[in-house]
Amino acid sequence: METKIPARKVKRRNIKLESEPFVFLIILAGVFVPLSLYMGPANLFKTLMATAHDLLLNTVFFIMAVAVLTGALGALLSEFGVVNLINRLLKYLMKPLYHLPGAASIGILTTFLSDNPAILTLTKDREFIKFFKKWQIPLLCNLGTSFGMGLIVSTYMIAQSGEMGENLVKPVFIGLLGAVVGSIISVRMFSIFTKREYGDVENESEETVTWRKVREGTAGSRVLDALLEGGKGGVQLGLDIIPGVLIISTFVMIITYGPKDIATGYQGLAYEGVPFLPWLASKISPVLEFLFGFESPKLIAFPLTSLGSTGAALALIPSFIKEGILTGNEVAVFTSIGLTWSGYLSTHVAMMDALASRKLASKAILSHTIAGLLAAMFSHFVYTIF
Repeated sequence: METKIPARKVKRRNIKLESEPFVFLIILAGVFVPLSLYMGPANLFKTLMATAHDLLLNTVFFIMAVAVLTGALGALLSEFGVVNLINRLLKYLMKPLYHLPGAASIGILTTFLSDNPAILTLTKDREFIKFFKKWQIPLLCNLGTSFGMGLIVSTYMIAQSGEMGENLVKPVFIGLLGAVVGSIISVRMFSIFTKREYGDVENESEETVTWRKVREGTAGSRVLDALLEGGKGGVQLGLDIIPGVLIISTFVMIITYGPKDIATGYQGLAYEGVPFLPWLASKISPVLEFLFGFESPKLIAFPLTSLGSTGAALALIPSFIKEGILTGNEVAVFTSIGLTWSGYLSTHVAMMDALASRKLASKAILSHTIAGLLAAMFSHFVYTIF
């Protein structure tokens, strides 16, 4: 018997009154025509392709490798009951802070040791996700992103102590505390929208949460199966985030950086562009000094670059030290905003898509933007006081 597939409902519009194509073309021209005139059409498109290609090879595949390893580790933790144990031990800490189960702390650990998307590999594990209500699952995107690349950022900043001639452990610690504050603000603010969308309904029955599933076979075979299945989920995750990383991060980069060599001009190289965002920041430098303690407009390059990639932002630190514009205050602020934002504009949409909550991506980004700014302000004022 042939099964009929119901036709998809289509919204009809009066084409005589249709203005959407013209509005779209005007916006598109308003973005790309100035870029083409500034960089040259050939250089612009060469830069777009080169940037996307470099992001694919050096960012996406790196994230995929991290996701495979963290996915395998997460599967092991679930298989042998560590997730259940942590959920019981930390639920009294995670619930008042984030209104999340104790198992969410594993997501913090995995992203702190690696990068934002590492938390998504845990969401593919049913023994992990069973502790969460439906409205809590999208919150893992903002929670994990708040601690992305935490270990790398912290150790890198502390390693600059010799170059700056001062101990940076205290500023880094203040920055980490700021990241925690930012994560709480981000998750709590975003939860307002997720509750409104999904409602406060339990995902699983009490019996399902109380009992855990284990694989059949010996301990050795269970280890091997968990590693392979968890790693397979990491591969799929790496494929899922490709569109978001390439499209969004490429655009952010092209309005952040200038030509690689000012004397030579534009060459169509990766990560060249029009430094619109730094120019915009220079217009509000008094505000930046009050909120973050920045005495030089150049310092705004770090948080702006962190929008797309915290790893790329760290590469700016040596030049700041050489110019003598980096102090302990900036280290605290950079640590907090580097962790809290950690390139969220280049991964957030893809992560929300992987969590089947793409329609809430704009709300997640709004919450995280505000949280990152407040985290940086918190670190600045705490550093000033102490």
